[in-house]
Amino acid sequence: MSKTSGSANGADSAAHRTRTSAGKVVASATEAMEGLRDGMRILAGGFGLCGNAEHCIAEIARRGARELTIISNNCGNQGQGLAVLLQRGQVKHVVCSFIGGNPDLAAALDAGTVTAELCPQGTFAERLRAGGAGIGGFFTPTGVGTVVAEGKEVREISGRLQVLELPLRGDIAIVRAAVGDPDGNLRFHRTARAFNPLVAMAADLTIAEVDQLVGRGELDPDDVHLPGIFVHRLFEAALHANPIEHRTVRTRGGTP
Repeated sequence: MSKTSGSANGADSAAHRTRTSAGKVVASATEAMEGLRDGMRILAGGFGLCGNAEHCIAEIARRGARELTIISNNCGNQGQGLAVLLQRGQVKHVVCSFIGGNPDLAAALDAGTVTAELCPQGTFAERLRAGGAGIGGFFTPTGVGTVVAEGKEVREISGRLQVLELPLRGDIAIVRAAVGDPDGNLRFHRTARAFNPLVAMAADLTIAEVDQLVGRGELDPDDVHLPGIFVHRLFEAALHANPIEHRTVRTRGGTP
């Protein structure tokens, strides 16, 4: 009994050392966001309010960095998520694919306090991927003949007009994962995966908040959605608001 107990304690201690000794693991969002400055380009993962790095967003708001460029699918929704930064006047420019559901961004655009670049969602994803892969640009037929193509090179390729799109990169990326290990390997939860891996690969500094931090080797390689080479800092944040954008309910028995 004594030998078994000692072995278990030793394993617990080893797991604790594994979690705390790695240079990427920090205590909280406060420590993770060190170096945030005015004027930075922030890449943010998530889709709507799903997969948002809630603690990182709150820390950006607390620090009060201003003149930020936010590169995200929709820059928050219904006054939540990244929309908090819009409400606090910390944002000067947004690159996104969707504004609907974000009255704060619409109001800021109308007031002229924020500028925005709208990008078709598939093109947005590919521009992020190009930024992470080091690709100088790509041609796509999406947006030809619309305001999306204004000021951009258009050429005919394989009989179709296509517009040149340039990669997207940022100074800092903030992502949220379901599980992470001390080396920064991450696994996302279903839809929360969305743009998180893409933004993580396209930033100079990637910060991840994880619902659960496990020991080295506990995350199966086949379950890794984002290799740790792309993650520079991570911290465990078990509690999140996880707001539901549109709650739909029905009475018992199926009657609307």
